Amino acid sequence: MPAALRFRSPILTPALLLGGAIACASLPAQAQPAAETPAVTARQSFAIPAGPLAEALTRFGQQAGLLIAFTPEQTEGRRSPGLQGEYKPREGLERLLAGSGLQAVAQGEGFSLQTAEPPAAGTGSLELNTDTVVGDWLGEGDEEDVFNHPGARDVIRREQFERFGASSTREVLNRIPGVNAPENNGTGSHDMALNFGIRGLNPRLATRSTVLMDGIPVPFAPYGQPQLSLATVSMGNMDAVDVVRGGGAVRYGPQNVGGIVNFVTRAIPEDFSLKGGIQTEVSPSSSQDAWKRTGNLLLGGTGDNGLGGVLLYSGVRGSDYREHSDTRIDDMILKARYQPNDAHSLHGIVQYYDGEAQMPGGLSKADFDDDPYQSTRPLDEFWGRRTLVGLGYDYTGDARKFSVNGFFTRTLRSGYLDQGSFVSLSPRYYWVRGLETRFTQGFALGESWHEVGIGHRFISEASHEMRYREAQGNGLPDTGSRNDRDTRGYTHANAFFIDDRIDIGRWTITPGLRLERIRSEQTNKLTGEKYDADYNTSLPALNVMYRLTDSLNLYFNTEESFGSIQYSQMPNRAQVNEIEPEKARTWEVGARYDDGALKAELGAFLIDFDNQYDSNQTNDNIIARGKTRHSGFEGSVAYKLSDLHPALANFDVYTTYAYVDATIRESGPNQGNRVPFSSKHKGTFGLGYSRNGLRLDLDSTFQSSQYANNENTVEESLDGSTGRIPGHVIWNARAAYDFGPQASDLKVALGVKNLFDTEYFTRSYDDNNKGKNLGQPRTVYLQTSMGF
Repeated sequence: MPAALRFRSPILTPALLLGGAIACASLPAQAQPAAETPAVTARQSFAIPAGPLAEALTRFGQQAGLLIAFTPEQTEGRRSPGLQGEYKPREGLERLLAGSGLQAVAQGEGFSLQTAEPPAAGTGSLELNTDTVVGDWLGEGDEEDVFNHPGARDVIRREQFERFGASSTREVLNRIPGVNAPENNGTGSHDMALNFGIRGLNPRLATRSTVLMDGIPVPFAPYGQPQLSLATVSMGNMDAVDVVRGGGAVRYGPQNVGGIVNFVTRAIPEDFSLKGGIQTEVSPSSSQDAWKRTGNLLLGGTGDNGLGGVLLYSGVRGSDYREHSDTRIDDMILKARYQPNDAHSLHGIVQYYDGEAQMPGGLSKADFDDDPYQSTRPLDEFWGRRTLVGLGYDYTGDARKFSVNGFFTRTLRSGYLDQGSFVSLSPRYYWVRGLETRFTQGFALGESWHEVGIGHRFISEASHEMRYREAQGNGLPDTGSRNDRDTRGYTHANAFFIDDRIDIGRWTITPGLRLERIRSEQTNKLTGEKYDADYNTSLPALNVMYRLTDSLNLYFNTEESFGSIQYSQMPNRAQVNEIEPEKARTWEVGARYDDGALKAELGAFLIDFDNQYDSNQTNDNIIARGKTRHSGFEGSVAYKLSDLHPALANFDVYTTYAYVDATIRESGPNQGNRVPFSSKHKGTFGLGYSRNGLRLDLDSTFQSSQYANNENTVEESLDGSTGRIPGHVIWNARAAYDFGPQASDLKVALGVKNLFDTEYFTRSYDDNNKGKNLGQPRTVYLQTSMGF
């Protein structure tokens, strides 16, 4: 039977743990709880990684200075999610025991652990541990969630991307195996855009991944316009970036061929907190207009009545390393949560995001050779704003969870763009309403434990896209200029899912099915033409995980993934009778290891894409790439070197690597060519040292060459848009010091990105402002933060 349903009498000789020592003592089988001492009720700080339960309890006893009585039989085969932050020892111990089927009872100078007794015969019910119900597959994104996920998954947390000096999403995502996040380029050559591709998929404006913020879609029209030319996520407001590269398409979509990326905002503190930080960076060799400054602020806390709130702010001022790259971003988030008891909770979020940025654009070969920092596009500019409101309710009962979440977004994205013979102004408005309901019920069936989840999501989109133009030399256009585009788009989408997570012995098997029912239309108000897309998509999936040991999991999954038809594609695809979504079958197999000191993962993947399309922005055509195959393997290792030798106790090392073979399989002249913007080799390496508040880091990223087009053109074109893109290796260094709580948690760091000033570049091929785009040169940055 599963761990949560095992009931045994306490053993008469439990092991007593005090600090690092374990001694044997005799305790009664049914010990009476003792009064809790001040040492048990005072709040303490804990830092315990996820791992085997026995090791977590050992560390807890050491850090809390308390006796924890348990037997090896009680902890055998069980893991703990770990514990990070300040808690009262009882509260912290309960979190360590979550999902284990064990409970803590006050005993003398500490606690003893006991299993719950079965109900008396004839009661007709079985007392279940509700913590065993997962509900949301993403969960809290903690180490235990990642360890038990049946597919490739990585979470990068705030302290990690602060150590990278990362002020942008691109810098964070590039640390994850299989993810390619190039320098901002083309119409996305500004800090508000998001460009990344997973496992060889085209990174242009991140159209093939489900991108979420706290579970709410980030795209301003997730079905009809998923291009993230405006991505309203700021790293200063984030606690973590959670990337699921496989094993999640049943619960999340659309655009899930390239996995799921969830940006997790900073949590509401338990105690009142005021924290602020700023990062200033400059590229000495560049001609940037002003030093770039990225700041963040957190203000909030939780009352004794369970009501909490937090105000988050993140802002950007200054410019990047190229000319014509001035940026202003203001991102404010208000979060609230009310939890009167363990069963019920309400939560809400309000965001207002506003920004504007100049776009340096691509350079021709000659201009790049002359000065790679220059911009030859002085008119290109982008701005946008978004309002988001979300409200949700969660219920947790006996072996069941229920949640309902609704959201509304209103987005404007606009800008000036030099399009050769004319300059355009393109205001586009989007309204999205969504409602998602999920219910999960756990129950025992023979020797197995089942967790059946069902859910429904409804999304309604509306769009109004316009374009005004003025001939070159007539000044910038406005809403009184000639209007050559006026389209209205609508989408109503219903998604249903059902799955059954089956725990039996060391196996977890989860079959599932997602059904998408999509109705889209677009009307050209200038010509009266109307285009419709009405289709259903079924997405079956199977996820399997086997717990070989407490520290080693094996996983396998296969699932159908899809990308919806976009408004910009509908006129062209309707004319050639191709109103069908992109579909792909994905496969994964791998292993994940975590013993607290060593973390490692190795997995292989295969994506068979049936009908891959891309939009060419230069001529409003569709690039029909057809069948493609993406295969390869990914690996990562993180190791605390203290296990090797005491002299290395303060060192840690990590490395990641991904091999991606993405090829075009459609019959024709490009068959066998590599998919554009896919590197076969990509990875990272890092070495860190920490002691007494001092932290030193040296790390690198590397990737191999790419091509910009389907033809895999090697020779560089005069306009810089095509040609081989060479690989590169970048080194970074950082030194930081934490002055501790006696100095209001003051932290100061000095770092250098691109330490050896390696010159590298990417290209934009199918944008109006196409060409070569320089990578970030040597950049010096200073980080400071404080908390009260």
